[in-house]
Amino acid sequence: MSFELPKLPYEYAALEPHIDARTMEIHHSKHHQAYVTNLNNAIAGTDAEKLSIEEICKNISKYPMPVRNNGGGHFNHSLFWNIMAPSTGGEPEGELLTAINTAFVSFADFKAQFAAAAATRFGSGWAWLLVKDGKLAITSTANQDNPLMDIAEVKGTPIMAIDVWEHAYYLHYQNRRPDYVAAFWNVINWKEVARRYKAAL
Repeated sequence: MSFELPKLPYEYAALEPHIDARTMEIHHSKHHQAYVTNLNNAIAGTDAEKLSIEEICKNISKYPMPVRNNGGGHFNHSLFWNIMAPSTGGEPEGELLTAINTAFVSFADFKAQFAAAAATRFGSGWAWLLVKDGKLAITSTANQDNPLMDIAEVKGTPIMAIDVWEHAYYLHYQNRRPDYVAAFWNVINWKEVARRYKAAL
């Protein structure tokens, strides 16, 4: 089975003014589509065609670089679109908030650490909130790598991510990555992050 570009759960303009419609459209329909197309080409005729994207990521060291880059691109973006939603943001509740306060002292400290991971990732990459050994952790990865991959520095199950490739923010924010990271807090779908947290446990 070949992989497909997932439909967004909202319109391209739904996250404005925080993430603009033009960026969303190009990011989803061009960039993510390219990862899907290139991943399908890279795994054509191999055993990987029978695997889920999670299974491919978990054993990424077995595969050539085109599978790592494009497989990561597909997994990462599929997660990214779903942990955002219009009219969300604010703070998480319940078990997730308790876990954040346990791991990072407070929600404010968590926000500061996550924003720092995103802002200081050199070049292109991602910042992540993940579940590692039952506890929450923050990390960042280069390019399209992610914490599911067996080559990751910090391994675990990602439950939230921000894309800090320039194509994710440059049309609207130019070189002001910290402004884009600050805006991201207004579109986080904490219910979805909480669902992923529970599933990861």
